[in-house]
Amino acid sequence: MENVIFKKITEREIKALTEISKKAFHTDHLVGCDKKEGGPPGYDSEQFHMKMMKISKAFYKIVYMDKIIGGFWIMDKGNGHYYFARIFLDPEYHRKGIGLQAFEYLFAKYPNVTKWTLETPPWNIRTRAFYIKLGFQIVKETNNDIFFERNLP
Repeated sequence: MENVIFKKITEREIKALTEISKKAFHTDHLVGCDKKEGGPPGYDSEQFHMKMMKISKAFYKIVYMDKIIGGFWIMDKGNGHYYFARIFLDPEYHRKGIGLQAFEYLFAKYPNVTKWTLETPPWNIRTRAFYIKLGFQIVKETNNDIFFERNLP
């Protein structure tokens, strides 16, 4: 999809991003979650998103045609290690290559990062395949999470 841009969010955009987060995570039942509604901690809280904006390395909005359609944030773990904390996208824009563009943007924006990590629940078949496609490898699995890592030279 062309014309997608990534910009750091502002406080005034937190409410809109929280609503998109709710819509996005409420589709998880389509990819293996046993609940119709719900999501990761704070997915539906403006206060949580505000906190993430303040403590993350960067919290980005995903914009298409001047409309916010999603967001993601990363955490700096030190020594060239960044943690990709969360991504969410309005379901109307799923499976259009936007997630791939977000990662390509990050990899280009932060070329000195030598290790990227992230995690996803084991039931989420959508994200598991997506992260593997991006070059992440599974380094650990538990009943609650699959941990991924991508090391760069």
